Amino acid sequence: MRRLPIYFLIDVSESMVGEPIEQVQEGIASIIKELKTDPYALETVWVSIIGFAGKSKIITPLQDVITFYPPKIPIGSGTSLSKGLEELMNSIDRDVVKTTYERKGDWKPVIFLFTDGIPTDDTSRAIEKWNTDYRTKSNLIIVSIGDNTNVNLLGKLSEQVLMFNNTDSNSYKEFFKWVTASIRATSENINNNNGDGINLSKSNPEIIEKIDLSKNYSVPDNNFVVLNGKCSTNDRLYLLKFKKSLQESRVPGFDTRFYKIEGAYKIDENSYREYSEGGSSTNKISSEEIYGNPSCPSCGNSFALATCICGGIHCIEGDGVAKCPWCGNAGQYGAAKGGFDINRTLG
Repeated sequence: MRRLPIYFLIDVSESMVGEPIEQVQEGIASIIKELKTDPYALETVWVSIIGFAGKSKIITPLQDVITFYPPKIPIGSGTSLSKGLEELMNSIDRDVVKTTYERKGDWKPVIFLFTDGIPTDDTSRAIEKWNTDYRTKSNLIIVSIGDNTNVNLLGKLSEQVLMFNNTDSNSYKEFFKWVTASIRATSENINNNNGDGINLSKSNPEIIEKIDLSKNYSVPDNNFVVLNGKCSTNDRLYLLKFKKSLQESRVPGFDTRFYKIEGAYKIDENSYREYSEGGSSTNKISSEEIYGNPSCPSCGNSFALATCICGGIHCIEGDGVAKCPWCGNAGQYGAAKGGFDINRTLG
């Protein structure tokens, strides 16, 4: 039996925390549920999920639709696209059966690459390797989740670069219906011996926009700032996510950028470390640029954003003496006067 391998290469960096990663997880589950009702997909489709942040790992090895159970998608620090591509290429080498004189191998694998950020590493060698050895043997569809990606760089990997304008949960549902329809159409196409190209379903241009790669796009500023905190009650990690906003400046024609709190999220420490680059980030954000201080998502302390002299972010109940869970030092906490730098993640 000739298989149609489907790979989901998913950016699981910290900027995906919250609704994006939850919607991707629900979307993968809905895709599998629909494919299990399709006779063509049941015959040919095999699915694998690979996550990449600072590091990359296989979340779910390649397996048939019937036995596939949607996994929990992790979160990590950093956006190492090169490591994601290396993991994908190694998986293709290991998984995909090549055609020989004795038998026909698998169909061209179809890869959906989802990313919402700019790579934090040098991607040149991985891109060169992909284009030399894998590009013509695969069908790669790249989906930029929002506009904070380096479209020019992504265009070096594939002609199929799309932008998903993620506005609400209904948009996510329509997006994953489109992914499902594209997989089903491709599966039906190969079962009817009509070639091994990808059949992308017609999409709503207000939600899924085809990028014109003949144009040059400037890389925008980060849309998000993510801070890594530790609960002072139980030592569990959490993330604080701030979204970029603009407000009118007193100077006509200029806007002031700031970041407004979007949410505070508990994370699984083991998977976070597995997908994160080693060492600490040297990135900083001024306290004057961020607005909002939610309660701790782990213990409920009133303020999740307190900082120690060591630079560690943690939660406190309020003004007074508290102990930093990062370094163990106790000190007096209260409202700061003036701005100061805060450690931010790679995002």
